Amino acid sequence: MVEAVMFWNEPNNKSHWDFELDPSWERYAEMVRLAGDAVGTSVPGLVRVLGGMSPVDPDFARNMIARGVMERVDVVAVHGFPLDWNHWQLDEWPARLEEVRAVVPHPVWVTEVGVSSFGAEEVQEFGLRRTAEKLRGRAPRVHWYSLFDLPRDWPATTRHREAEGSAYYRHFYMGLIREDGTPKSACRLFADVTPDLGICQWFHFEDPRLDAAARWLRELGVRHVRTGLSWADSFRPGADAWFDRQMRVLRSFDVTLTFCFTPEHRGLAPHHTSPPRVPEEFADFCARMSRRYAT
Repeated sequence: MVEAVMFWNEPNNKSHWDFELDPSWERYAEMVRLAGDAVGTSVPGLVRVLGGMSPVDPDFARNMIARGVMERVDVVAVHGFPLDWNHWQLDEWPARLEEVRAVVPHPVWVTEVGVSSFGAEEVQEFGLRRTAEKLRGRAPRVHWYSLFDLPRDWPATTRHREAEGSAYYRHFYMGLIREDGTPKSACRLFADVTPDLGICQWFHFEDPRLDAAARWLRELGVRHVRTGLSWADSFRPGADAWFDRQMRVLRSFDVTLTFCFTPEHRGLAPHHTSPPRVPEEFADFCARMSRRYAT
């Protein structure tokens, strides 16, 4: 069941939204206003989520309020990776949530939180335990990122690999399960924190891990799943068939469905982080996918 749809992923992160083309997020705000209205008309009552902030930034939330975005969403989402990428400590999670709650009129979900095993699996195990302690009961949804490690021969979806240095390679160690399909030590603990914690797992186009993911999610007792449908992928041959299969496999879970990634030929620049030339086209995609999978 699709319980919510999210408009973009980490729009205040320069790896996921092109700041040079939209330095004040004016275009992003317009895109979300249109998408929020389109989804609200197409599937009344479907929960609409403002794309997860990373970094957690109350000023970004104030910007969205000033641009009339909050009237078109029902939830504000945040992401945090204090042991890998953020410049704050894991124990600060409650304070970070309160910073946003003090600004926005909506519930605040944590739609990505995770710890890599880049340095040691014991670090991820510790991070999972402490994250659960800090967030269980404090947010209506908490999605751990992620179920699977990213295969080493797949690129991480980021625009700035060269600038990230060794931080780039942490993307490949965020899963509870290794690339070869074997569980890490943190995986054995995850069943102890479900269903309070859900999973965020991105699937590539025609991802061969989809069926295995569903089996693992059921085995671990996961109820809430966050994933995405790519607007860019929707122009591939067979896109609807792949989307149908993905959503059919996940239909027994409560899914938060993220809409993101600009097709190269529809952006102001030929890149997946570009604002669209015609924001109504993104809104149409969101409405079409919502009608197809949330009704």
